[in-house]
Amino acid sequence: MTKGRIVRQISNLYTVLVSNTYIDARCRGKFRYNNITPVVGDIVDIDIEKKYIIDILPRKNFIKRPVVANIDLCLVVTSLKEPDLSLNLLDKELCYLTYNNIKPVIVLTKSDLLTTNELESINKLFDYYKNIGIDVFYNNELDKLKKYLDNKYVVLTGQSGAGKSTLINMLGNKDIKTSAISKALGRGVHTTRHTEIHEVENFWLIDTPGFSSLDIIEIKKEELASTFIEFNNYTCKFNNCLHNKEVNCGIKEVIGKEILLSRYENYLKFLSELK
Repeated sequence: MTKGRIVRQISNLYTVLVSNTYIDARCRGKFRYNNITPVVGDIVDIDIEKKYIIDILPRKNFIKRPVVANIDLCLVVTSLKEPDLSLNLLDKELCYLTYNNIKPVIVLTKSDLLTTNELESINKLFDYYKNIGIDVFYNNELDKLKKYLDNKYVVLTGQSGAGKSTLINMLGNKDIKTSAISKALGRGVHTTRHTEIHEVENFWLIDTPGFSSLDIIEIKKEELASTFIEFNNYTCKFNNCLHNKEVNCGIKEVIGKEILLSRYENYLKFLSELK
């Protein structure tokens, strides 16, 4: 058998890259029988002659939303305007990725729509994210971003209309259809209908359908605090503390001082969802 990587999935048809050749293939019947579904990013054994995927090799990592495997990092494409910045959605994405051991990188888009004062506020806000260890780029820092992504398999995620397809076009001159924001709904139009890996210079970008909500119910409430990485820098004298109601909680004492208030407020909202 020959090994390859799934680079596109449309319904039950998979495109597998073997060396420099793209092969459209389907799964053997045993996959359906065993309730196994290959996903984009999977390394697979493929029967080239019969065009069947025979087996899936062990995954380095896997996430369900968007559904991809074996990725090196995730670009969280975040719109600052049209649609407006949602720190709730951003923090939920960061939480979800951290839980699944995926390195998140924030890419800010549409800064050209901000006033000077708004941009100054945004810079101060995202200095906080940088200081806690999350890398942040603007989408016009192309050379800097390309160097950062060198030799990586990178998934893009973010709210619909945030500019994922536009970013891919900017990074690799790919002719990916983009669409205007729906003024009536105040959010983006889904322009990507399937998940696909695009080779861009010395790295690979995985474009996925956008979304406006994200479910984190797989995270246990006791595990949530560890996904807010700055919480780990502070000690709390209570074992299994949820940092919500306890008096003299070590985390609560630094809220608004060392820990950004909006981050803590979003933590409480996510905790209520899990409970």
